[in-house]
Amino acid sequence: MSDRRFRFGVVGSPATAEQWATTVRRAADHGYTSVLMPDGLQLPSPFASLAMAATLADVRVGTFVAAAPLRTPRQAAWDAHTLTVLTDGRFDFGIGTGRPGTDEQAAELGLPYGSGKERRDQVRATLDLLEQLDGDRRTPIMLAAGGPRALALAAARADIVSIAKDALTPRTEILRLVRDLRELAGPRADDIELAMNLFAAGTRELPPWTRRAAGVAPEVLESSDSLMMLRGTPQQMVDELARRRDEFGSSYITVNATYLDDLAPVVEKLTGS
Repeated sequence: MSDRRFRFGVVGSPATAEQWATTVRRAADHGYTSVLMPDGLQLPSPFASLAMAATLADVRVGTFVAAAPLRTPRQAAWDAHTLTVLTDGRFDFGIGTGRPGTDEQAAELGLPYGSGKERRDQVRATLDLLEQLDGDRRTPIMLAAGGPRALALAAARADIVSIAKDALTPRTEILRLVRDLRELAGPRADDIELAMNLFAAGTRELPPWTRRAAGVAPEVLESSDSLMMLRGTPQQMVDELARRRDEFGSSYITVNATYLDDLAPVVEKLTGS
């Protein structure tokens, strides 16, 4: 479904300045092309953290993904445009309508959470304002989408799309969503890069915090056919990613920073191929 070349990113967040610098530099040394960061009040600010990351290595940086309800559209567009300027175009703006728990965090900030439609409208307003701020310079947009209306928005506005479904969503369902996205995108379909995020790679045992991060027990996730998992030897992982690109069109592969070393041999082999 895709003839795009593979590229790879690392998804992580800073615990300390030293740890963050180590993660960013190690990712660059291994050939990852981007460092991405989630959003949430339990973490440091992604925009400040990514600004630091961009000074540490020649990598792209991006939000994965910013929660629209945690900022006004003007504030989110301002922060995104600022990173585009300060990184000289190395910033990808990932944005979505929020994960479970975002409603409570929005309330902490004194911001409305809104209905699904209102949050999608907030994403649209943010992207419109960002376009105005960017002028001739254009910030690439990543949208996380799972429902039909979010897919329609992604089909119309995104450069990169990450299918937002839970860890145990069957492959057949993901394939259906990818096909829906391409149909909705029409003539834009070939311009959209499909991203696939990995919770774990290689052969190491899943960490105890799997249930909190992925929503299922480690043993359940391990025994599933989840697309969030990429298990096996480096060659087995290479072969599986090639199959996934053929089946789904996914060429932009991101991985939890815990497993960046485990996926490194695959990154070396597949990047640019």
